[in-house]
Amino acid sequence: MTFRQDIHTSGIPVLCLPCEARRRGVCGALDPDNLVGLAKTCSRRRIESGMELTGEAQNVDSYSNVLSGVVKLSKSLSDGRQQIVGLQFAPDFLGRPFKVESSINAEAATAVTLCSFPRAAVERIMKASREFEHRLLKQTLNELDEAREWMVTLGRKTAPEKVASFLLMMARNIDSSLDAASRSASFDLPLTRAEISDFLGITNETVSRQLTRLRADGVIRIENARHVTVDSISRLEKRCGGGRERP
Repeated sequence: MTFRQDIHTSGIPVLCLPCEARRRGVCGALDPDNLVGLAKTCSRRRIESGMELTGEAQNVDSYSNVLSGVVKLSKSLSDGRQQIVGLQFAPDFLGRPFKVESSINAEAATAVTLCSFPRAAVERIMKASREFEHRLLKQTLNELDEAREWMVTLGRKTAPEKVASFLLMMARNIDSSLDAASRSASFDLPLTRAEISDFLGITNETVSRQLTRLRADGVIRIENARHVTVDSISRLEKRCGGGRERP
C-alpha cells in the first residue's frame, strides 16, 4: 500500500503513515522530528497467540505500541494461581515508563503485532516533548478510569450483565478500524471460555449459559464457537446494566 505525502504528512516516516498509534495513540503527540527520531529506534514484530511478551519481575528494556491483536495482562499469586487483570488493544501503549521491573505478566491473547522502542529512547522523548508525556499520562489515567469501571462490573453486576459487558468491550475495542459510532461489530473471542470466566469471576458453565441466552435472544450470533457478530450494539448495551463501558 502506498501513501501520498502532502502538507499534513510531510516529514512523517513512511512506516508511520498507516499506523493507528500515530492517529489515535501516543505517537500522535509527536512532531515530525521527534517521530523520525523514535521511528529510527523502533522494530516491528509479530507475536503468536500464547507467547509471553513481558513476565512479572522481569527487567523492562523496551515499550511497545499494540498495532493489532489483543494482549492479556495477568498477575500471579505465590502459589502459582493467576488472575487476568486487563486487556489491551490497538493502539494502546504497552509498558510502564520509569519502572525498571515489570509488575504484571503480558501475553498475546491472539496473534499480536507490536511496534517496540528501547526504554531509553521513549524516556528521552518524554523529556523532549511535553505533549508526548501528556499523552502517556492521559492514557494511564484512562486505564485507571477503566479499571474502576471494571471493578463495578465485577463487584455489582449480575452474571448476564458481566458477560454482556465483556462482549461490549470486545465489540468496541478489538477492531481498531471500527468507528466509535458503529452500530454493529464482528470479532473472534480472544479468550477461551475458561479465561473469560476467570476474567469475570464466574464459572465456565455460567459463561456458556449466558452466551447461549444472548444468542437465543438474537443479541449475538456465534459461529465456530469463537466468532461473534453483534448486529445491534445498542441492544447489547441494554444487557450491560447501569455501568459505563470503555468508549
